[in-house]
Amino acid sequence: MKITILAIGKKHDPKIVSAIEDYTKRLGHYTDVGWNLIEAKISSAMNQEQIKREESSLLLDHIKQNDEVILLDETGEQLNSVGLAQKLQNYMNQANKNVIIIIGGSYGVNEDLMQRSNFTWSLSKLVFPHQLVRLILAEQLYRAHSILAGEKYHHI
Repeated sequence: MKITILAIGKKHDPKIVSAIEDYTKRLGHYTDVGWNLIEAKISSAMNQEQIKREESSLLLDHIKQNDEVILLDETGEQLNSVGLAQKLQNYMNQANKNVIIIIGGSYGVNEDLMQRSNFTWSLSKLVFPHQLVRLILAEQLYRAHSILAGEKYHHI
């Protein structure tokens, strides 16, 4: 299984880049993972709906028909770490080759992208800065895979 993380925004913040790279490298022990950071061309004349439409369109351009798409959104289902591990195991059992995890822009995503998503996941009821979401996501994916491998990183 390959995991691709699509994120709207600029490259990783230098203050947290080493932590994101560390968890991404650790995660590579279990699965192929990659980051695709997409910078949208947003003008100050655009309203929130126009921005959501533009960013969602850019994200949809990177998704293939047979990709399994997980959308991070505050309205999504919350999972604990074991639940995330089970969800990832289900994807592996179904022989899904590509799992795409989407971190939308600051205004969220439009209905087209919501409809294309196979699962909408909320990391928390709290709202986090996008840079921090990247780090939390990388750590939780690593934790989930270490749970599946029966390793001691996560104490059940």
